[in-house]
Amino acid sequence: MNMKEELIIAGFGGQGVLSMGRILAYSGIIQDKEVTWMPSYGPEMRGGTANVTVIISDKRISSPILQWCDTAIVLNQQSMDKFEPMIKEGGVLLYDPNGISRHPTRKDIKVYTIDAVDLANKMEMSRVFNMVVLGAYLKVKPILETENVIKGLRKSLPERYHHLIPLNEKAIEVGMQHVKEV
Repeated sequence: MNMKEELIIAGFGGQGVLSMGRILAYSGIIQDKEVTWMPSYGPEMRGGTANVTVIISDKRISSPILQWCDTAIVLNQQSMDKFEPMIKEGGVLLYDPNGISRHPTRKDIKVYTIDAVDLANKMEMSRVFNMVVLGAYLKVKPILETENVIKGLRKSLPERYHHLIPLNEKAIEVGMQHVKEV
């Protein structure tokens, strides 16, 4: 069976949206998959809405541009409004309810939540917030092996942050343990 995952990750600039996408892309390459990674962000970057499209596939990818996606990871309200309608029927919406005022309403997709902000704060490391989200995603869609994701993380983090890899690994585990289906 052919695997193709078309994913959009969206939230505020500064939430680690683009680096999550980059880590998934590297992890896909390490796992011998075809990969595209396409960031998009407003001029205001931090605080502005950022999103990244990642496609991971067993076969060649014809276009990095998506009209529909298999999965949307949504980290703010604007992104919920914009991307909930773009999920294919039977697809997945994963979101952090923190800061979301209008929860998803679609009945033809699977919806999961992860309280990543709270969990990262409990770990006293708000900076691993995106790794908690990543862990939740990998639990719901185990398309990449965790060890390859750690390798992808190592590749995407500057050397001076490599001492944080164990913490990031822990954050991924926490995300895997706490994701809930709605």
